[in-house]
Amino acid sequence: MATILEDISRTFSEYLLIPRLTRANQRPDLVNLSTPLSAVAPNQEPRLKINIPVVSACMQAVSGAELSISLARQGGLSFVFCSQPIEDQVEIVRQVKAHKAGFVRSDSNTTEQTTLGEVIELMRLSGHSTVPVTSDGSPRGELKGLITDQDFWEFEDDLSNMVKQHMTPMKDVIYGEDGISLRDANELLHKHKKDCLPILSKDKRLVALVFKKDYEDHRLYPMELLDASKRLCVGAAINTHDYRERVPAVVEAGADALCFDSSDGFTEYQMEGIKWIRANYGDAVVIGGGNVVSAEGFDYLVENSGVDFVKVGMGGGSICITREQKGIGRGQASALLDVVERREAYFAETGRYIPICSDGGLANDTQIVIALAMGADFVMMGRYFAMTEESPTSKTSINGQMYKPYWGEGTRRAQNWQRYNEGMSSRKMMFEEGVDAYVPLVGTVSEVLETTLYKLRSTMVNVGADSLSDYREQAILTMVSEQSVVEAGTSTVFQFSPNSELDNSNWGNSG
Repeated sequence: MATILEDISRTFSEYLLIPRLTRANQRPDLVNLSTPLSAVAPNQEPRLKINIPVVSACMQAVSGAELSISLARQGGLSFVFCSQPIEDQVEIVRQVKAHKAGFVRSDSNTTEQTTLGEVIELMRLSGHSTVPVTSDGSPRGELKGLITDQDFWEFEDDLSNMVKQHMTPMKDVIYGEDGISLRDANELLHKHKKDCLPILSKDKRLVALVFKKDYEDHRLYPMELLDASKRLCVGAAINTHDYRERVPAVVEAGADALCFDSSDGFTEYQMEGIKWIRANYGDAVVIGGGNVVSAEGFDYLVENSGVDFVKVGMGGGSICITREQKGIGRGQASALLDVVERREAYFAETGRYIPICSDGGLANDTQIVIALAMGADFVMMGRYFAMTEESPTSKTSINGQMYKPYWGEGTRRAQNWQRYNEGMSSRKMMFEEGVDAYVPLVGTVSEVLETTLYKLRSTMVNVGADSLSDYREQAILTMVSEQSVVEAGTSTVFQFSPNSELDNSNWGNSG
C-alpha cells in the first residue's frame, strides 16, 4: 500500500512570525537583502548573487525583455522563458545585455563612403544617435570617426552626401585605450564634456563604447544587478528536450544563469541535462534545478549533479492546476520546510550551501515574507510580475478596469508541449495543467517592488535581523488557527475612505 505521511500539507497563510528584539540602531533602509543564486563552496564567495531576493518566473506572460530590464535595474533577475524558438529567446537575452552597459559593443556602424540618407535610416532602425565610422563598417574595424544626429540637419543637408563630409574625424575624437577602467572612462567623458567615448585597441580598432547616459542611469538605479562588464544580468530558462542546442546559444548571448523549467524536476531527464552542462561548461555556468517538493528530490538533484540552486513547489501557482488534474504536489509551506531542513543538514555534512528558490504559492507580500523566514533564499513569482506595466502582454479594459492576460506554461495557449509531453514523441498536449486568465494592472515593477521590499525590510527589523541569513536564523514561526485569522481581520468595523460621504444605514451595533 501507499506510504501515508502523518504531517498535513500546509500553506504560508497558516503561519505568523513572532517578534524578536529590535535594536536601537536598526532601520529598514540599513537591511541587506542580497542573497546567493549560486552554490557556495566552503570559505568561498558565491559566483553569482542577486541584490534582492526576487526572480521572475519562466513564463511567456511574464519574463520578456522589458520586464527583465526593469527587474535587473531593481536588483533582481528574470528567467527568460524557453517555450519559444531558440533564436527568439537569444534575442531577448541580447536585448537585456545590450540595454545598459558600461562597455558596449557597437552594433550600429558605418563607413566613410555611406550616404547621409543611409545613416539616418540606420539611426531610425537602431534607435542610436551616435554611430561609429570604421574602415569596413564592422564593430571591430579601424575607427575613422564618429557621426551623431547633431552633425547634420536631415531636412536641410543633401542626403546623398558621404558620411565623411559630416562626421567628426579621428583627429578630433576623444577616446580611451583598451583596458581603461569604467571609472576612468567616465572621468574622460566628464572632463571633455562628451556623451560617447570610443574604446580603441593599440592599432586603433574599435573595441567598445562608453556612454554618459549609462553613468547617469546607474545613479538612478544603485541596486541594479550588473555583471563583470557592467551589463544588466539576465537568466534563461531551458528544458530537457533541446538543451544541447539551447544552452550554447543563450550562454553565447550572455545569460548569467540557467534554470530548468519543469513542474517536476525529480527526473532522470533533468539529471542528464545538468550533467551535460557541467561536463561542457564546468562551474562557468550557474544552473538551477527543480521543481521538487521533498528532501528526497533535493538529494537527487544536489548529490548527483552539482546543481547550484533548487526550485521548490508544485501546483501552488495562481494559474497552476497540477494538483487538481493529477493529484500530485504539496502545500508550498510544507514542501519548503522539508527541503530547507534537508538543505541545512547537507550544509552541515559538506560545508556546501545550496540556495533554495520558493516557486509559487505566494498570494501576497506577507507570504513572501513568510517564505523567506522559512529558509528560502529567494522567491520566484509569475502573477506578481504579470500585473505590471512591463510584462510582455497587452493591456485591456474590462468594465473600466485595466487588466493584462496571464496564462500558465501548462495551458494550450502556451503551446509548451515539450514541458508536458513526458517523453512522448507526439506534439499533442493531452490535458492542461494551467489556466488562462486576466490579472489587474497594478503599476510598474519599481512601484510594486518598492512596497514589497519595504514590508520585508520592516519585518526583518521586527525580528532583529540585518540580513536575510540573520532573518532565517532568528525567525520564530507559529501556526495560525482559524479564529486567529478572524481576530486579525477587520470584519468587525465599517471601513470607509476619509473623503467619502458616510451612509448611516451601513452602521451596525457590533461595537
